[in-house]
Formats: sequence, C-alpha cells, structure tokens
Amino acid sequence: MPPSSETTYSIDAQKTNFNQTYQTTHIFRSKLPDIPINNTIPLHTYCFQKLPQVFHRPCLITGDGKTYTYGDIHRASRSFAVGLFNLGIRKGDVIMILLPNSPEFVFSFWAASMLGAVSTTANPSYTSVEITKQLKASKAKIVITRSMHVHKLKQEQENSFIVITVDNPPEKCMSYSVVSSMEGKLPEVDIDPDDMVALPFSSGTTGLPKGVVLTHRSLITNVAQQVEGENPNLHLKEEDVVLCVLPLFHIYALHSVMLCSMRVGCRVLLMEKFEMRVMLELVEKHRVSVLMAVPALVAALSKNPAVEEYDLRSMRMVMSGGAPLAENIEEAFHSRLPQAILRQALGMTESGPVISMSLSFAKNPMTTKLRSCGTVIRNAELKIIDLLTGSSLPYNTSGEICIRGQQIMKGYLNDERATAEAIDEEGWLHTGDIGYVDDDDEIFIVDRLKELIKFKGFQVAPAELEGILMSHPSIKDAAVVPQKDDVAGEVPVAFVVRSSNDPITEDAVKEFIAKQVVFYKRLHRIIFIDAIPKSSIGKILRKELKATLSN
Repeated sequence: MPPSSETTYSIDAQKTNFNQTYQTTHIFRSKLPDIPINNTIPLHTYCFQKLPQVFHRPCLITGDGKTYTYGDIHRASRSFAVGLFNLGIRKGDVIMILLPNSPEFVFSFWAASMLGAVSTTANPSYTSVEITKQLKASKAKIVITRSMHVHKLKQEQENSFIVITVDNPPEKCMSYSVVSSMEGKLPEVDIDPDDMVALPFSSGTTGLPKGVVLTHRSLITNVAQQVEGENPNLHLKEEDVVLCVLPLFHIYALHSVMLCSMRVGCRVLLMEKFEMRVMLELVEKHRVSVLMAVPALVAALSKNPAVEEYDLRSMRMVMSGGAPLAENIEEAFHSRLPQAILRQALGMTESGPVISMSLSFAKNPMTTKLRSCGTVIRNAELKIIDLLTGSSLPYNTSGEICIRGQQIMKGYLNDERATAEAIDEEGWLHTGDIGYVDDDDEIFIVDRLKELIKFKGFQVAPAELEGILMSHPSIKDAAVVPQKDDVAGEVPVAFVVRSSNDPITEDAVKEFIAKQVVFYKRLHRIIFIDAIPKSSIGKILRKELKATLSN
C-alpha cells in the first residue's frame, strides 16, 4: 500500500525532516547522500584532473593489444586540437565523429572539448540520408571518419564541411595523422560550464531524431553522480578493466564507459564491433572486470554455450541498460557467472544520461531486487506523475517518470517547442518511461509511454508480454507491437524467434500467454522470424516490425 502523505519521500529515517517539505508532492531521492560536485570547470579538465597520478597508467587498450597511457591520450588529444584549430575550428563549432570504437574517436572528442567546440556523434552504419540530416541539423564543419564511409557524405552549398579520414584519405579528404602533426599552440579558451560540449541525436519520447544539447556542467554532474563520493553509486576502481563493446557514438558507452572510467583512472578495453568469441577471448586475456551491457548481450552471456569454454572469473560487475532486462535472464546469468553482480540502470540521452542505478554497484552495496533499476541517482529528484492529471503519485503507483537536476540536457537544438514539451516550467524532464517506485525506493519500469498498446481503453505494456515470452524455454527472443484493429483500436501482436528451430506453434504461444495475463493482454497473432531487429544498443526497432504488419 502507498504510504501516507507524511512519509512520501523515503524509508530512510535520516530524511524525515526533508520529507516534511514534500508532504504532498511525492518527490523521491537517492538512498545515498548528496555530494559536492565541481561542475563549473570544462569537461576535459574534470576527466583529466588526476592526470599527474595516472600519467603512465594504461588508459585505452585496443582489440589487437595496442596500449595508450593517460599521458598518450592527453598528448594525442591536444595535438589533434591544434590541428582542428588550424583548420578554423573555434568555440561553439561542431565536428561530427563518424567512427566505430577506436582511439581516434576518443582523441577527437577530447580535442573538440579542449577548443570549446562540440562533438556530434553518428553511427557509421547510417545511410547517406541519415548522415546528411544530422550534418545539416548540427551544421558540423568537420567530419572525422574512415575512407569507406566518405561516399555517404554529400557536400552541398549550404552544408560544406572538411572530411578527415583516420586511414588513407580519398581525394579531397585530409589525413588524420597530418592534421594531428600540424604545428602550433593550443589556444586558451574561456569555456562556460553551460556551453554545449556534446550533441548526440535522439528521438526523445516522440518524433524524429533531434539534437540533444549536453553541456560541460550536465556531463560532469552525471559522471560525479555515479563515481564520486565516499560510497560511489558506480564503484569503479583504478585497477578495473572496463570492456567497451557498446558503441561510443551512443551516449551510454560515451558517458558510462569512457567518461566515468577516465575520471576514475581505470583501463578501457575497446572492441570495434561485437563478436561473441572474440569478446570472450578478450575478457579472459585482459582479465576484464566491468562490463556495461544491454539485455541482448546479457542474454548471450547467459545462454551461449561458448561461455563455458572461457575463464570469466575476473568479471565482478555487469550493468545492463538501454532496455528492460527480463527476470529469467537475470537468474540464468547469476547461475552461470555467480561471482559477478548483475543489475540494471535507467537512462536516456536527454537525462544526461543516467537516471537511476542499482545500489548493488556501490562501494558498500545494498540489496537490490530483480527487475529493479535501482534508486534515483544522488543530487537529483525524481517523481512519478499521473498520465491524465499530471499530479505526482505516491509509492507503488505507475505513471510517467520525471527527473530533475543539473545533469539533464539544456534542451533540443534549435527546437524550443520540443524542449518545452520535454522539460516543464519547473525543470522536470518528462522521460516517457512508465514505472513506479516501491516501498524501498526502488524504480521499476513498466514500459515506454509511446509504446503502450491501447486495447479498448486498456493499456498493454509490450515489455511485460516480452518478459513472459522470453521465459518460455522454446523462445529465444521476442518483441510485441500493436496492430490496428477496427473494434479494439489496437491489439498486441508478437514476433517470436524460436530456440534452435523448436517446432513450437502459434497456438501454443498464445495459450502460454493466455494462462498468465488478463484477457486484454492476450496475443492476437504470432509471427515467427529469424531475428528481432534491434539498434546498436539492443533496443527493439518496433517501427520496422510494425511496418511489416502494414505490408
């Protein structure tokens, strides 16, 4: 049962006085105490603040074994910054990093920060149309990429830019090594903490991709919320080896792997692309201790028989994010790798990005439940609001999750309307995630607001049905999407991947679900496919699946 309005804030007794201020607003905070955060300096200054102590320590390790120390990274970044300055890049200018995980990605990001410039990161697998849209929206003056992607870059009169390739440059392109070797002095730049430093693109809760303005202050705040303080939420150690298999062009890896690791001083093992056996070999060889993952990767570690062939005892922590993690996958993972903590975090690009995290990752860990996304990060506020009235809700009541703090985005680039729709007048970012906070201040996700299926006025959460489907031993993967229906409005339809060509039938799947859910959540159709289409960080590409239903 929800607590009374006199105890709406936390079960922690030390917060009683603070709670009284919020007797009717139901604002939730972390179980961990707030910490002082120095977020008035540039991002590169903050992340390299421990450079004298870690100068000779390994920072980046590539898949082929090449190692860069912290000193190497700082030196290479400064050199490239000088080159960018010689090419005309100034404070506020935007560069596009169109690269897979690589040392040059890291150097380019820090070089831009040192100049007070901005990095917009893009997936090298994007089509020419997708890249062109981001180039036009961001007004990038330089694109750093590989020669194999140059053909996707369309130069137009109103969209002119310099192309730098990290390998042999095609005609009219510049060489990364030549730019890095340009002579000159790195200029002193007056950087305001609220200046933009990163411009990832996100569709947010609705609509087409938009540029998310992340500042030096917002990114520093969110890094500190995770790794600073006496009992850090994300307890990384200098001796940790953090595997970076997720793409750095996505905010998850850029922030929680690169920025957090470099602030702490641990090593980052870069993988350009995911290959199961290659990853397992690298984990064993380099004694990887920390992995930032997505549910698909956790499922692979839980089910793939190849895992049994490698020594993975060095792994002590696996954080899953990007999408909800099914409870049966968590249980299977713990059975196979019992020494490793596996828990979830919640985030989105617009929130800077981390919203909540399991306290099992803390230096002094606290018990966290299965399926929980942990508690809201420190130095931030969270509330759950009613979808119809907008009023804040108490414990154990589902609604839209809203987050407030200095870590959230400044807004959407050149889009005041979309910004106003996302961030209200009181500074609350409306995430579009539907969830609730239980009596232990732990956050549970029900679904995404824009993904809820409306069946005759009832709301059906695809994630709930997907979790049930994934618990069936004959189902390897699943996705649920809405299909238009003249009577119900929408009905849930499932795309299912069989385990090892298991002959499970459509009727058997429907019956399996029907026994476990109320009538309006029953599946109306099962479509068997070879693989569920997913993004680079494991999010189900529901638009692609829904498009097949209309064909």
